[in-house]
Amino acid sequence: MVEIGKTKLDSGWIAARSTEIEKTGVQLTTTHAPTLETSPWMEAVVPGTVLGTLLKNKLIPDPFYGLENEAIIDIADSGREYYTFWFFTTFQCSMSGNQHVDLNFRAINYSAEVYLNGHKKVLSKGMFLRQSIDITDFLQPDGQNLLVVLVHPPDHPGKIPPEGGQGGDHEIGKDVAAHYVEGWDWMTPIRDRNTGIWDEVSVSVTGPVKITDPHLVASFFDHYERVYLHSTVELENRNAWVAECTLNIQVTTELEGNVCLVEHLQTTHLSIPPGAHIQYTFPPLFFYKPNLWWPNGMGKQSLYNVGITVDVKGYGESDSWKHPFGFRKIESTIDSVTGGRLFKVNGQPIFIRGGNWILSDGLLRLSKKRYKTDIKFHADMNFNMIRCWGGGLAERPEFYHYCDIYGLLVWQEFWITGDVDGRGVPVSNPNGPLDHDLFLLCARDTVKLLRNHPSLALWVGGNEQTPPEDINTALKDNLKLHPYFQMPNQISNSVKEIDDPSKFLDGTRVYIQGSMWDGFANGKGDFTDGPYNIQNPEDFFKDSFYNYGFNPEVGSVGFPVAATIRATMPQEGWQIPIFKKLSDGYVEEVSNPVWTYHKYIPYSNPGTVHDQIELYGKAKDLDDFCEKAQLVNYIQYRALLEGWTSRMWTKYTGVLIWKTQNPWTGLRGQFYDHLHDQTAGFYGCRSAAEPIHVQLNLATYFIEVVNTTSEELSNVAVEISVWDLDGNCPYYKVTEKLTVLAKTTQSVIEMKYPKSKNPKPVYFLLLKLFGKQDFAILSRNFYWLHLQGGDYKLLETYRTKKIPLKMTSSVFIGGSTYQIQMHIENLSNTTNFKTLSCKNHVIDRHDNDYDMGSVEPVEIPSEKSHNYGLLQRIYRRFSTGGDDVNFVETNGTDSGVAFFLHFSVHATKKDKQEGEDTRILPVHYSDNYFSLVPGETTNINMSFEVPSGVTPKVTLYGWNYHGGHTVC
Repeated sequence: MVEIGKTKLDSGWIAARSTEIEKTGVQLTTTHAPTLETSPWMEAVVPGTVLGTLLKNKLIPDPFYGLENEAIIDIADSGREYYTFWFFTTFQCSMSGNQHVDLNFRAINYSAEVYLNGHKKVLSKGMFLRQSIDITDFLQPDGQNLLVVLVHPPDHPGKIPPEGGQGGDHEIGKDVAAHYVEGWDWMTPIRDRNTGIWDEVSVSVTGPVKITDPHLVASFFDHYERVYLHSTVELENRNAWVAECTLNIQVTTELEGNVCLVEHLQTTHLSIPPGAHIQYTFPPLFFYKPNLWWPNGMGKQSLYNVGITVDVKGYGESDSWKHPFGFRKIESTIDSVTGGRLFKVNGQPIFIRGGNWILSDGLLRLSKKRYKTDIKFHADMNFNMIRCWGGGLAERPEFYHYCDIYGLLVWQEFWITGDVDGRGVPVSNPNGPLDHDLFLLCARDTVKLLRNHPSLALWVGGNEQTPPEDINTALKDNLKLHPYFQMPNQISNSVKEIDDPSKFLDGTRVYIQGSMWDGFANGKGDFTDGPYNIQNPEDFFKDSFYNYGFNPEVGSVGFPVAATIRATMPQEGWQIPIFKKLSDGYVEEVSNPVWTYHKYIPYSNPGTVHDQIELYGKAKDLDDFCEKAQLVNYIQYRALLEGWTSRMWTKYTGVLIWKTQNPWTGLRGQFYDHLHDQTAGFYGCRSAAEPIHVQLNLATYFIEVVNTTSEELSNVAVEISVWDLDGNCPYYKVTEKLTVLAKTTQSVIEMKYPKSKNPKPVYFLLLKLFGKQDFAILSRNFYWLHLQGGDYKLLETYRTKKIPLKMTSSVFIGGSTYQIQMHIENLSNTTNFKTLSCKNHVIDRHDNDYDMGSVEPVEIPSEKSHNYGLLQRIYRRFSTGGDDVNFVETNGTDSGVAFFLHFSVHATKKDKQEGEDTRILPVHYSDNYFSLVPGETTNINMSFEVPSGVTPKVTLYGWNYHGGHTVC
């Protein structure tokens, strides 16, 4: 008997263009099976797209490099047949007795014919639809099976107008597919429109009875002390006789050391008629005070493991299903004070600070590894929500898995966009896709695919548009809330008197018809999100900047580091913009054609915002431009989030930045580039979105303390120090003892310095929020500032300062994973000031896999402390890799701020080619792009994986360290 379960078919595929193959699908899977040596067959990327396969075989240039995408023929010019491809593989599978085998496609774009051992099946159209074929009767007796799939592109791939535009000519909107593939103002067209077997393919073996789409729901009573787990499962008896079944549900939780504790085990006996498809609802399982799942910054992401099995009399275990589950309740209403949409998790209001997400990769080269990095980056920025934009994907379960792990709430949109479904040039069809039934079929299937993830927070009909009336009405009805999620926690009725919530399609999270309706933007669908360009940093704090309670899209710049430009563009793309002076004193940036093609957004907005790079002086070359761009990135995004947080609950309930990343090598709206190197804006966001944060209101010049947690801050104070370019401290103050209520932003004290006599034209401001009892720093925030009407050009001469640093590094190696702890100290002295000593602390995210990048440094007071125990576990885990401590000191006799330091990790290579990109990416840093005042120390943790045979080195750069110092 073959073991039940699923086997992925993710290797061994070959592909060929359909017009180059004369054989039929029946022939290819019987008498004329192709091989990799048979022309024109080539190695295929599955899951993936046709373009990904062509790129892998070097039959097209890299569409993400320079202007190479222009050299790839577009489907509008080639015709659909050019991107219609055969995908072939073999797999070993046989069955015995009463077993059944399914061939599963989790998503194909856009339609397909499947041939297995000479048998043909036609799949339904639609990019977001799971489809399974019972292949039990098609399998070969010897277990060697031949499979070929003919994949057709979308029916309406559309054309790209000369002026480009949002979604090209909008024809793609006639299909149930991703809209971005015809190009956008941040994306060039995808030439094959993402044609391919773009998601998981698998073969699953079951016994007589099959489990399908269980639904898990938790209901809460008595202030979250009494909790019930509801479960409904679909069961199919695939045989011609009555199946006597034992149905089991088990809930476990993981303890330390991979030991599981069984919380519940329930068994039920069922009789299922022959050929029947039934729905069974378990009696609710009772939990008393379970560990709750919380969003990032609010608590732990506690997850339980739920497993369901069905045993059939005379057969044994027939099928099984398992899924992590988080106990949490999400409520969403329109806030009466701000008019913005308000989210509560487990009864606690959560101030939303997050970002818009398109998809991980424009060629759909999706992987768990890349998803993990992407989602962890968002958590590292202290974000708590990701919006999956309607022109992109219904994101994959692996994406949601890591959102569950790292605590990112997800706003999931369906496939409607304003530009493609109702406006734009040319004006698009407002009636959505041609096949409304197909859209709803895909929508319902997507709900079933994703609904058990605790991170999923809400469904939204579309981006800046609502679905057509009939689709919108159906979605509202299908996704209506169960009474448990419409009523307060205290419910007088017993659990059994209300229909079980797991019988609903969802019923646990709100459905909003569009991204600018019902508490988002102006709530009425008018175009009131944005803006999307560079802003004066102080404007984010002004009452007039944005008039509504929740902005779903506000964007700005996002230029990457110079190494990324060199790695993704030829030399003609290394030319920096021409800064054209206008008659009104503003500057217009004229970018080179390669930057323009990659959707560069300028650092000036003539008439409104002076060029923010030129505030630092004329950029000399690419390296100088990129370094100054990082300074602007940091200021811009920190100010954006601090401005919103300054008005938390009094004017705003949340904000989502447009956008956090690019699915290709774009030059706008990103916190890390497509190669996974972070911009400085990443760390500006990380600072501003701290759960507990001290900040300067750039409009009022008052110091503010932000407490987004559910606990009051007491016995704290703020240390304020101003530093000049000579390393002196002309202003220093420590506030009186403060108490900051939970979930409030409190104005503390006005900054007096720039109003004092003889203020410096450029100065540094260091804010530290600390506990009065133990002097532990709760928040640290560093600013560089200039007087009103001034600029930062004095910082140009500051580059010649030689600030002495001492760096101590410890390296821990586990397999290919490196964890490095770096201690950095500014050795320069000042005669008139001494900073507070920092008592660092540990933050444990309780990830399923330990990651040093999520842990703050620790100072160990005694062996009895909890912090000591965690650190000891770190040492035990990595002790096999050695723990040598290295010391490096940089030369320098000047006193002053070590300004804008940042680390990078490189591969050590003897045969390095000129201009070769040696960076090791991705790297998770506990902080980067940081500055240290005289005598100050900090700790930076970094983690990364190293390819086999590569020795990494860590290099320090900074405003005063252009050549780079190898420090580890």
